[in-house]
Amino acid sequence: MTSPRSTLAAPAQLTQDVRKSRFLANAANASTPEAAIAFVSAVADASATHNCWAYRAGQHYRFNDDGEPAGTAGKPILQAIDGQGLDDVVVVVTRWFGGIKLGAGGLMRAYGGCAAECLRGAAKRELIHTSEVEFALGFSALPLIRARLADFDVQKVSESFVSGGAVLRVRVATVRLDELRALLADVSRGQCSLRVLD
Repeated sequence: MTSPRSTLAAPAQLTQDVRKSRFLANAANASTPEAAIAFVSAVADASATHNCWAYRAGQHYRFNDDGEPAGTAGKPILQAIDGQGLDDVVVVVTRWFGGIKLGAGGLMRAYGGCAAECLRGAAKRELIHTSEVEFALGFSALPLIRARLADFDVQKVSESFVSGGAVLRVRVATVRLDELRALLADVSRGQCSLRVLD
């Protein structure tokens, strides 16, 4: 089983000077590629020499060197995200050139190091993946299920009534789906099935 991944609980920022160049790292939670790109646009400084960035949102990831030599900025930033077991995270490292060239190795260390240090100091929270599910139950089982759903820390999406019962749609931690399935089967004597919507 893979270890639980984390994400940022709040945006983080860090400034470093490397051989007269100033580097500013901005990091934030971004659960979709669109949110990551929006963050990049919001924090990129047009007056800076480079605004290099990377994000990871589940299986989606991207990085950009913004004019630095290929592979010297965006990729080390992504490696800093992955190296700390983070997900749903975007980091932008902005550089103001100070007149001294750093070389490919120096750039990789500066961008990756600034991103890693920023992420190390950031507040984190465990990332819990959820799934939206739907199930129908008879009226007699509803009170018990409502009481037991609190144990699953579900978020109710909708509840509608049909002849003979109700259809509930909830969001639940993906790792607890089998447990919820078993509860529903037990309470409904095998009559209720759970349908995963996403």
